[in-house]
Amino acid sequence: MGGGRGDAAAGGPDPARRGGHRARPHHRPRVGTRVRRAGGRAVQDRDRAGLPGGLRRSLLHRGVGALSRGGRPVTTWAAAAERLGGALRELTVRNVVRTTVGGTGLRVRLTNAFGDRVVTFGAVYAGVPRAGAALEPGSNRRLLFGGRLGVSLAPGATVLSDPLPGVVGARQRLAVSVYLRGEGGVLTGRNRATAPARAGECAASPAYRSVPGDHAGDGDGSAYEREVTSWHWLDAVTLCAPAEAPGAGDSWAGASGVGVPGVGALGVAVLGDSIATGVGSETGHGWPDLLADRAFRASWPLAVANEGVSGGCVLTAGTGRSAEERLTAEVLTKPGIGTVILAAGINDLGAGARAEDLVAAYRRIVATAHAAGVGVVGATLTPFAGAEYHTPAGERARQAVNAFVREGGAFDGLADFDAALRDLSLIQI
Repeated sequence: MGGGRGDAAAGGPDPARRGGHRARPHHRPRVGTRVRRAGGRAVQDRDRAGLPGGLRRSLLHRGVGALSRGGRPVTTWAAAAERLGGALRELTVRNVVRTTVGGTGLRVRLTNAFGDRVVTFGAVYAGVPRAGAALEPGSNRRLLFGGRLGVSLAPGATVLSDPLPGVVGARQRLAVSVYLRGEGGVLTGRNRATAPARAGECAASPAYRSVPGDHAGDGDGSAYEREVTSWHWLDAVTLCAPAEAPGAGDSWAGASGVGVPGVGALGVAVLGDSIATGVGSETGHGWPDLLADRAFRASWPLAVANEGVSGGCVLTAGTGRSAEERLTAEVLTKPGIGTVILAAGINDLGAGARAEDLVAAYRRIVATAHAAGVGVVGATLTPFAGAEYHTPAGERARQAVNAFVREGGAFDGLADFDAALRDLSLIQI
């Protein structure tokens, strides 16, 4: 999303949606700080454990979204489903992702959410990336679906694979290779994907397409001729938060840093837009990525599922579902999600939505989540002064929405992005 006084990863409606521009943020606290206002000054609050103090407390607020017990499934990686352009046939796509927490019994979820026909996946493998599309020798393992080698998905359907034996580490890159047998029809995936990279290393492409044929089991990567910027058909990776000591059992994907024996993980889903997906930021440096990194460094078991859609709105659908629809169709159907961070709405205001309609939608989202036993942290909308779609009416609506998020009493916690990013000299009503 582009903003007025904030970059595309920091605020404002998406350029992908309405041709916005980017401008640099002014005074931005370090990532992970909580900002509150005291006597007109911004006060930074950092938790001793290394996580943002306010956010860490919010994630466990009122006991909603508490830590799972060891051995229970949690979503360690996720991507919201979108309608991708074009159609594919008879090839393999290698999706490169990264876990946020470690564990055992890895499973992948495939989706045909926007498909117009039955699609058949003849083979699905998970391995450890080495360089480009190549994998670490001996790491590529076949996934089964109800004991079968492949699976067919009707339009709108999803499927979760059988568990894969072995231990997977936290912050471990994985390559999930999916062989499409025959025609694929309308594609489902995640646009504007960003490749996962560790500190100090160059990121690979987020996905690779092969020459025709089944190359899911290939390890050398030579058949993958094209780099692409969208994940295909893959919308979640799950595992069981560790119930045994790290290193117990068959270690095949970064066994170190799995977690604390007997302790589960807190599953958090970010229901957002391109601020969440990281459009305009450095590769792998969207704020949900940095949140997961900080939690890992603090030895806090936080599983982060990124359910952002570039150009996404709360009230209306675009290339993906609306935020309301995503909550019920995607977020609440993925294992182990205990808390949702609602960080969307600026695109709605950029399109002329009224504050009262957005507030009503927020209330519905909170009610739906609470009915499922899931807590909701509200995020204030970031400034967008200077963008071509900025208007005084839109700014008044943003202020009204933010007042509700802070003071309306609907949310279980607060992530005050507006306070962290705004330049008061540019706020004009």
